Amino acid sequence: MGFTDGGWGWDMLRATGITIAVALCGFILGALFGVLSASASFSSFRILRLLADGYSTILRGIPDLLVIYLFYFGSSAVLSQFASFFGSEGFVSAPVFIIGALAIGVVSGAYQTEVFRGAVLALPKGEIEAARAYGMPSNLLLRRIIIPQALRFAIPGIGNVWQLVLKESALISVVGLVELMRQAQIGAGSTRQPFTFFLTAAVLYLTITFISSVLFAKAEKHAMRGIRRAI
Repeated sequence: MGFTDGGWGWDMLRATGITIAVALCGFILGALFGVLSASASFSSFRILRLLADGYSTILRGIPDLLVIYLFYFGSSAVLSQFASFFGSEGFVSAPVFIIGALAIGVVSGAYQTEVFRGAVLALPKGEIEAARAYGMPSNLLLRRIIIPQALRFAIPGIGNVWQLVLKESALISVVGLVELMRQAQIGAGSTRQPFTFFLTAAVLYLTITFISSVLFAKAEKHAMRGIRRAI
């Protein structure tokens, strides 16, 4: 596990970078899906509320690995069918990084939907009613009161979702993406030292999660500074 010729150190670090990249892309996509779905759950239109509830319920009820398979083979089937119109035959594989990030994003979006929805429900109703009583426009109410406080309540839950996303990234190895888990499997098979490579992968995962936990803790402390001063 060195960084000299024949060592696997650089390969493991490169795979760690891919793991962080795909997890971060999936997390950001999930945040977008989560915000949209949480907003729809508070809509006055019943169809939007039903769609948001269905999205959250279905994606949280299906195994993450199955979602990755559905996205990968479904998109590959569409690409293969599209390529057949131009005379190309055979299976056309979808880009595994994009598919992996999209699958993780859709799954994490279902969990982030509940995080954001719970954060909005935790807001003191008196503040919102007082703002409306003073005639505050909806856009200003959203920007000045709802979003800042909802984010404050959502940070711990978002941190938990990030840890979940990071672990989900290991599942993408089943469709061929050489991220940290897949690289550890390749190294273990090539050197016949599975314990060394899987232990290294565990240390790298723990390092990422530890740094992430510190950053989220600082973000939560920063978000709560106004409340601490008021107390």
